[in-house]
Amino acid sequence: MAYALSAWSAASILPPVQAHAQKVHQLPANPSTVAYGYYWSLAKPVLTIASGDIVEIETMLTNTPQGLERMGVKPEDVPQNLRDIVAQVAGDARGPGGHILTGPIYVTGADSGDVLEVKMLSITLPIAYGYNGCSGYMREFCRAPGDSAAGRGGRGAAAGAGGSRLIMMDRQKMTAEIAPGITVPLRPFFGSVGVAPAAALGRVSSTPPHQHAGNMDNKELVVGTTLYVPVWTKGALLELGDGHAAQGDGEVDQTAIETNLKGRIQVTVRKDMKLDWPRIETPTHWITMGADTSLVVATKTAISQMVKFLQEAKGITQTQAYQAASMAADLRITQLVDGNVGVHMMIAKSYLTTPK
Repeated sequence: MAYALSAWSAASILPPVQAHAQKVHQLPANPSTVAYGYYWSLAKPVLTIASGDIVEIETMLTNTPQGLERMGVKPEDVPQNLRDIVAQVAGDARGPGGHILTGPIYVTGADSGDVLEVKMLSITLPIAYGYNGCSGYMREFCRAPGDSAAGRGGRGAAAGAGGSRLIMMDRQKMTAEIAPGITVPLRPFFGSVGVAPAAALGRVSSTPPHQHAGNMDNKELVVGTTLYVPVWTKGALLELGDGHAAQGDGEVDQTAIETNLKGRIQVTVRKDMKLDWPRIETPTHWITMGADTSLVVATKTAISQMVKFLQEAKGITQTQAYQAASMAADLRITQLVDGNVGVHMMIAKSYLTTPK
């Protein structure tokens, strides 16, 4: 299905005019407002909003109070709502994944075949710490505390069981020392933002990303960016979680700086757009994505989506779009550790000029 060429011009997409008074909703994280470990078309919504509304949302990190305390978090510094969620959401109420996702949010007017636009208006760090585990793609590099081969933790890091480390964050400077002599800027984002998959897929794990978006772990999805995700079920059923304060492309040890987040998002139903895979718009780039158990397939999906985007945005042939992707776009590994690996392709908006 094709969409209007103007919708994918180099300029920012303009959302449709809203026919209602915009509302701002608050959605804290507690046992009654989370989906623990799953995306599901039959999940009961915890909030209903109209297209164009704003949601101020809170999300929990992916861990337990006991796990945080083993890493050195003082009991009084463990958020009470995390304790409540882990204690009260148990058994069949948990899905096959491990992420504590806030939602689902039912978006009035969203139907299968539409696109949901999710703008990241603000993202803040409500706690001063995060953690990093050690597993993932090359877990042979992970050493237990006390192992002479383990190396040294950063001054801001405390060792925990299995190599997990507490990372203290400077929220004034927006930096964190992650190892001696290695300090990184904090660029918080929601690792998991997604909608319910098609009903036939049932209750899916929160771990693998796919066409419903979900656990993309795409570090580009920071404040000022917009996610466009295809809708697969009525109301979309949007969920967010898996907060990351900083992450590298690849997320090779399976974790970033995992932390709680508070965000302000605007959610709009786009009936003027058609997508089959999620797409990201930043102030400077367009980003296409792919995810699959095979890195080759994920790569081909990201490339194919970029070719399709360039064809439709610029009215060029498939061959021209493929050649342009090779000459102008950057291909990156999003993550290697979520069951379905992720690949994304980025092209600068400044390259999309008016033909001579």
